[in-house]
Amino acid sequence: MLDMFFSPNAQWVLFSALTLGVAAGMVGCLAYWKRQSLMSDALSHAALPGVIVAFMIIGTKHLPLMILGAAVSALIGAWLIQWIQSNSRVKEDTAMGIILSVFFGFGIMMLTVVSRSAGGNQSGLDSFIFGQAASMVRTDVYTMLAVAIIIIFTIVIGFKEWKLFLFDVNFAKGLGMSSRLMSTIYLLMLVLVIVIGIQAVGVILMAALLIIPAVSAYYWTHSFKAMLVLSALFGGVSGVAGTVISTMGNGWPTGPFIVLSASVLFLASFLVGARKGMLVKAIQFKIQQRQHALEGGRQS
Repeated sequence: MLDMFFSPNAQWVLFSALTLGVAAGMVGCLAYWKRQSLMSDALSHAALPGVIVAFMIIGTKHLPLMILGAAVSALIGAWLIQWIQSNSRVKEDTAMGIILSVFFGFGIMMLTVVSRSAGGNQSGLDSFIFGQAASMVRTDVYTMLAVAIIIIFTIVIGFKEWKLFLFDVNFAKGLGMSSRLMSTIYLLMLVLVIVIGIQAVGVILMAALLIIPAVSAYYWTHSFKAMLVLSALFGGVSGVAGTVISTMGNGWPTGPFIVLSASVLFLASFLVGARKGMLVKAIQFKIQQRQHALEGGRQS
């Protein structure tokens, strides 16, 4: 296990997991306040057919082109969700469930076909289901890092705009801000962070890396800025911890361990979070009861 901390390639993989976790945590925080946490789940599953189609076209595992295929597939899924919602009585969450199931089922079907063909298993496509960070080569890591850094930079430099967009749309429009442009940028970032993370975390569990850090951060603070920072921190720690744990076994998938690491942080936040932690609330309730009892005794 210690070898991975001294291997240059392993260090790059760990750094990419850290950066991916930070980017996912920040985008997940935006999704949480936009009340579209389920959208990340739908789009992560919708990205799988694009990965397989791109592989079938180029005939080899080339991450940048497969990311492009995943992004196109996820964007088509997002457009179909909006189209179904706008042209029928189907609600948004139902439309997301439909697209999630159809696209993921189609992706699994194509994956089965490709895996049974010559060289299909050797392509490493199976790692896109549950994730396998160790299977990434240096060019994959560079691609992931570049996209993740762009996402982080976009959120940081536009922090004031994102705050207005999420909490006071009418005021933002009054200042001349285009809500359509902000929605488009948000959707692009959501799609990009999903498609760069599916090789490390997998299409099934990528949504968890977006949702869990943001929810965990919510238990600690009332401030949007602090929540954004905490969500990024929790995402980064989960990415690194899950990647390290997955290297302890032969062929252990990375995604489940990243999600389990994030779940441990969520459980700790749920119990002792400074804002809404269950134990903290119980202690505060006991203190309030004691104060009321003392005030009642003084009055009597």
